[in-house]
Amino acid sequence: MLSLQKAATILGAFSAEQPEWGVRALASHLGVPRATAHAYLAGLTEAGFLRRTPAGKYRLSWHLAEMGAQLTASLPWFPEARALITRLALEVRAVAFLCILEGEEVVATIRERHPDADIDLPLDVYLPATATASGKILYAHAEITPRSFEACTPSSITSLDEWKTEVAKVRRLGYAYSIEEWIPGQCTLGVPYHALHSGLPDPHTGDTVVAAIGVQMSASRYLREERSIRERVLQIVREAETLP
Repeated sequence: MLSLQKAATILGAFSAEQPEWGVRALASHLGVPRATAHAYLAGLTEAGFLRRTPAGKYRLSWHLAEMGAQLTASLPWFPEARALITRLALEVRAVAFLCILEGEEVVATIRERHPDADIDLPLDVYLPATATASGKILYAHAEITPRSFEACTPSSITSLDEWKTEVAKVRRLGYAYSIEEWIPGQCTLGVPYHALHSGLPDPHTGDTVVAAIGVQMSASRYLREERSIRERVLQIVREAETLP
């Protein structure tokens, strides 16, 4: 039986840049024998997650989109959050994002890019918690202590003492930033998103923070416009959260 980890690896190989795979190409990409890649693809096709094209290659199935729609429909705050991400991207002229926690994994569930943004749209789905603004916010509100520290760049946090200092700052300021801690030359500014209208506070902490949202851009732009960008993001989020 195809393991969940193997299935996730294969499905993760499909993207906007690589929407379809042949058996030979996928085998080379994954570093596995062709027979193994064929078995993976056949299993996922039989399960309804992939479909085979007339050319004999494989693409993601619409069944995944249906599952995604069911997931977002179960989150009453998600449509408002999606609209907020669009507004952030348009008004800040940057990449805007929304991230959530799955266990201890920081997952980017929405990203939108303004055409004038000075960076490309990142492709990573799972983000390093200790090197991103989203990770700092989500871990701080969930009161999670990192199991390890990922040194993505020389600016990344690499010790528990540094982390505790950073979390205390995030709680005091009400926002987080990451300057070249995840990707060299880039910066993210994030704020907590409260599900004020869902009636679903965290059962353990009473916290209504369900996601981290914010913007991503070049570090040079952020440092040049830091105050105005921060004030604009906080204003937009504050307005969204006070809507009836």
